[in-house]
Amino acid sequence: MIRRLFIYIYKSLNPLGYAKKIGVQFGDGCRLIKVDFSTEPYLIKMGNHVSATKVRFETHDGGVWVFRNELPKLDVIKGINIGDNVFLGYGAVIMPGITIGSNVVVGAYSVVTKDLEAGYVYGGVPARKIKSLNEYKKKVISTGVETKQLEESEKREYLLSLSIQK
Repeated sequence: MIRRLFIYIYKSLNPLGYAKKIGVQFGDGCRLIKVDFSTEPYLIKMGNHVSATKVRFETHDGGVWVFRNELPKLDVIKGINIGDNVFLGYGAVIMPGITIGSNVVVGAYSVVTKDLEAGYVYGGVPARKIKSLNEYKKKVISTGVETKQLEESEKREYLLSLSIQK
């Protein structure tokens, strides 16, 4: 019980340190927030500038459970490879053996069951190609607001003045 609490606190306070300790490989500028790794985290490789929030990285196929009596030693285990400049949306699940190319956005709650080509936005269950990253960029430029450099109080005032609530 105390060990679990310690691990939970360590994962929360230092998610990159925890990931590194359990063998996840990642490049510079990564952000991992409340992510979960299955039993083989040392088979996960991420490039530079990868962001993941509440994402589950699954490196094995637990479905072999149904064959456990017949094939007691069988496992299906595969690594996960993620390129550079990738955003993995809240609650996404990355399945075993997946490669995600660079410059990719994966939408919230998507389940990635096939490799994702570089330069696109994907979403859904299972995840599918939605649009190019350039199309997405054009959309966010036309609909976005520049609030990242504002203090919280300034941001609130600015957003309330726009009447963007629905």
